[in-house]
Order: sequence, then C-alpha cells, then structure tokens
Amino acid sequence: MVITAIKRRKLAYPLYAITAQEYSLGRSNIEVARDMLAGGVKILQYRQKEKSGREKYLECAEIRKMTKIAAATFIVNDDVDIALAVKADGVHLGQNDMPIEVARELVKEAMIIGLSTHSPRQALDAITRGADYIAIGPIFPTQTKKDVCPAVGLEYLDYAVKNVTIPCVAIGGIKLHNLQEVLAHGASCVAMVTEIVSAPDIRARIKKILSRCRQST
Repeated sequence: MVITAIKRRKLAYPLYAITAQEYSLGRSNIEVARDMLAGGVKILQYRQKEKSGREKYLECAEIRKMTKIAAATFIVNDDVDIALAVKADGVHLGQNDMPIEVARELVKEAMIIGLSTHSPRQALDAITRGADYIAIGPIFPTQTKKDVCPAVGLEYLDYAVKNVTIPCVAIGGIKLHNLQEVLAHGASCVAMVTEIVSAPDIRARIKKILSRCRQST
C-alpha cells in the first residue's frame, strides 16, 4: 500500500528524540525541540505529562510548524486529540492508554500509531491490532518515566530484530556509553530522552549520536 510506504519512510531514521522538560536544564520544550531539529533529528516525539491540555496543545502546534519546516516526523505521546488537532504525523500509545483499535477509528489510516511493548507477546499483539511501529524496551533501567516497567534487556531486542516485520524503536536507558551495544544487537532506530535533553549542548550531542549510528551501518 502507498500509505504503508509513506509511513515506513517517515520512520526510517536512526534516532528518535523525545522531549522531557523536567530534565531539560530549565529549557522549554520549544527550545529543546528547536535544538533537536537543528542538530539533525528527523523523528521527534512530544512527551509531556505535567501540563494542562491547553499548554500541551499550544506547544505541539508550535513544534508541528517547526517539524514541517525541517521535514521531520512529529509524534505526540498519549494525546490522540492533540495529535489530531495539530495534524501530527502520528501518536504513540502505552499499554495502558487508549486501545489501538479505538485510536485508529479516530486518526484513520494516514496517521502513524506506535505502541510501547515489553515482551514478544505484546509485540505480536501490537502487529495483529494494527500498530505501525513498536517501541522495544526498556532495554536498560530508566527512571525517566514514573510508571516505567523493569528493564527487559537486549534479549527482547534480539527477538524483535529477527521476528518483527514492522519498524521497531529501541528505548530505555540508552546513552552514548551503551549505544554501540544496542546497535550491535541490530537496532535500526534508538530513542533517547535524557541523553539529549539534559545535554548542555543538544545540537552537538545529537551530532555525536548520529555519527555513532552511521558508523555502525
């Protein structure tokens, strides 16, 4: 299908950057997103739990403009209504969020739907239910999310690389010091949060991450 090809192209990048204002050294999500895009990020997820719906909408509307100019894929975490309102490229859901089937009825086929998964069973379930990509993790222990589950390790990533036919994003505790290990296990896309947003120089950090990703291919 043409739409499937478009979605795959929008997800065909090695780095998936996620906002987290509480770890951003006092910088706003807008400032961080601007630096992410300037550094070369082509997939950007807006993740923000502790703000009102209005605040999140206004930030997403601004970031949507920025990602369009940068020809970057924009994903909104959890908030399907905001993703629709700002015409984002996609929405990312967790295991306890709105069911994929309900989200699909709202966003239709053109919008990307991603789902967090923590086991082979959840991966296969996500594919069956129509996810366009899945997040694999957390690979390593992480405290970025308050409701995070225990680390699943590299074994689940190994399984996904061999058996999952839709795009996969490795996530959870991935830093520069362990990035090579994740890439060596076959990850074609890695998600990073604090490794990017907590860097004093976000643009330089992204360039270093992308350089390592290119060296592994």
